[in-house]
Amino acid sequence: MVRNALTRPVLGAATALLLGAAATVGLGAAPASAQDVQQTAAAPDFAGIVALNNCSGSLVALPDSQPGDPALVLTNGHCLESGMPSPGEVVVDEPSSRSFTLLDADAGDLGTLKATKISYATMTDTDMAIYETDTTYEAVSAEYGIEPLEIAAERGTEGAPIDVVSGYWKKIYSCNLDAFVHELHEDGWVTKDSLRYTSDCQTVGGTSGSPVIDRDSGKVVGVNNTGNESGGECTLNNPCEVDENGEVTVREGINYGQQVHHLTKCVTTGNKVDLSLPECALPKP
Repeated sequence: MVRNALTRPVLGAATALLLGAAATVGLGAAPASAQDVQQTAAAPDFAGIVALNNCSGSLVALPDSQPGDPALVLTNGHCLESGMPSPGEVVVDEPSSRSFTLLDADAGDLGTLKATKISYATMTDTDMAIYETDTTYEAVSAEYGIEPLEIAAERGTEGAPIDVVSGYWKKIYSCNLDAFVHELHEDGWVTKDSLRYTSDCQTVGGTSGSPVIDRDSGKVVGVNNTGNESGGECTLNNPCEVDENGEVTVREGINYGQQVHHLTKCVTTGNKVDLSLPECALPKP
């Protein structure tokens, strides 16, 4: 879960969790310097990507979202401005005035989107945060010519080509979806059915919250969040895999993301998160 945070306190510690901007792939890694990150040249696939002050993210819509609905931004739970949620903690409908820099297709800064609330966030079973903004999809399209990325209603496909697109670094990491991990343990956090990338996706701190995009469909199948930095076992910035039998596997240098398809069963009319929906399986407060 370290791939995202820059320098934020973790439960009172001065470490940053996950793949946030200032961190490396792990939850508590320190941010990589600009010199350490080779940015991708102008590429026509940053449209709808956003940059946070410490992480990456994306402008997203659900399959049933409407043009007049409030626009949503997807990132990691560990990227919250208030710090990382504790194990078991779920944040719902919490006011927020966070700003996001919206990018164009060539990774240029277009303008700023502003949140009104955190619709949903947690680091339990997954590592996801959804912000509701003060604008609509049709307004974003009219002002910036940008359409949202669509969140896939089904889990990704093992072996599929994927792109992890970082708004913070303006860099794209391309590889394949290697496998699904039963449980990923990192310090006190446990995520389930995590996405494991092939080794080509060497994500760094600041890429936390980047959408994981299925290259064939163009849909978002995950959100990038962590990686094993130094071979540690189940520690901060060194998540370990735990299978159905409790066997632990450590894969140094391998990075991970979290599923997002569950969200499509938990959002109702007007892009409102409703955890009481019959098929909603996201953790609840």
